[in-house]
Amino acid sequence: MTPSDEPRRDGGGAGRVRGATLWALAALPLVLLGGLLGVLFWSGPLDVVRGEGYPPVEELAFQRVELGPEGIVATVLNDGPDPVTIAQVQVDEAYWSFTAEPGTTLAHLGRTTLTIPYPWVEGDAHALRLVTSTGVTFDHEVAVAVETPTPDARFFGIFTLIGLYVGVIPVAIGLLWLPLVSRVGRTGLDFLLALTIGLLLFLLVEAGHDGLEAAARAPSSFQGVALFVFGALAAFVGLETVGGWLRARRRATGASAGRGWILAQMVATGIGLHNLGEGLAIGAAFALGEATLGTVLIVGFMLHNTTEGLAIVAPLAREPVRVGRLLRLGLLGGAPTIVGAWVGGLIYSPIWSVLFLALGAGAIAQVVVQLTRQVVGEESVAGYVTTPPVAGGLFAGVTVMWVTGLVIG
Repeated sequence: MTPSDEPRRDGGGAGRVRGATLWALAALPLVLLGGLLGVLFWSGPLDVVRGEGYPPVEELAFQRVELGPEGIVATVLNDGPDPVTIAQVQVDEAYWSFTAEPGTTLAHLGRTTLTIPYPWVEGDAHALRLVTSTGVTFDHEVAVAVETPTPDARFFGIFTLIGLYVGVIPVAIGLLWLPLVSRVGRTGLDFLLALTIGLLLFLLVEAGHDGLEAAARAPSSFQGVALFVFGALAAFVGLETVGGWLRARRRATGASAGRGWILAQMVATGIGLHNLGEGLAIGAAFALGEATLGTVLIVGFMLHNTTEGLAIVAPLAREPVRVGRLLRLGLLGGAPTIVGAWVGGLIYSPIWSVLFLALGAGAIAQVVVQLTRQVVGEESVAGYVTTPPVAGGLFAGVTVMWVTGLVIG
């Protein structure tokens, strides 16, 4: 060993000591908090409260209700803080026998699947009521009884076709506006880019409204509003990161694709995430027996997605685009509708709806920011928006989406 080795060994030992000290300081408050919780639960005020005979707080949430040859199958979640025991089940005001897997007593956030051998009638409405051991009741209505789709080849084929008709084909049709976009002058391009921003702003408001509605339907334990807000924030930051990576990669490789191509990819990604939520809504509507609603959604979303194709190609007005890349953009924007339809038809729950809508809202918000940066440039936003082509484009974009939204209802 040389003299120079000794300081290095001492330095390493000192670093390990400092690291252990930091870990100990970080763990100390957690250990004390754990001890306090132990005192609270095992020998503290909670025992006094329980001893006063206060009734438990019971809250059950229906996660999914399926109809099949075996009867009605309901998945139920305990959304309250106290254990709940399901004592009886009523269907159409008559008590029915049932089986519960894994059992009838649910802890906080516990789930059980109730199988009720009830001879449901296709096309009729049926009312379910759960009665707990304390007499509290929880209701759920099946508005139109239809057999729940089973995950077989036919199921995936049907929902794949729906996704193609709703997402992929309409977006591809909208991409055919590229020749028009590439031939307009500066004023026309300003109008089309502003129209694109108007389309996306409408989608953003729509996704926010739908997401908050879904959050209100979700079990309160999952804190749906917070999940929506932070899911949207994650999508916003994630898409910003992807955009930064694409720009850095373009600079590093000297790729010929310019900023317009990168922005078009981001627009297609944002619209694709939004279409994920649209597919979920359609798949859930059919799976839950709301066939009429599902048909209306298909028609309305087809109209929406055709205009979204224009939003994708608008940034490419001054760049050459190969057919292969255009097809890639169409799949990126439309194909997630298929995945959403599969998820909605198979495993729909309000939590999935909140999360998908949050991702769509956050991605679209990021796209609006990026597109605004490109069209405004060095000018002030207020000064640019007040020019006639831009103001007219924004108004036209919002109007087009509002009119097509009337079909959805």
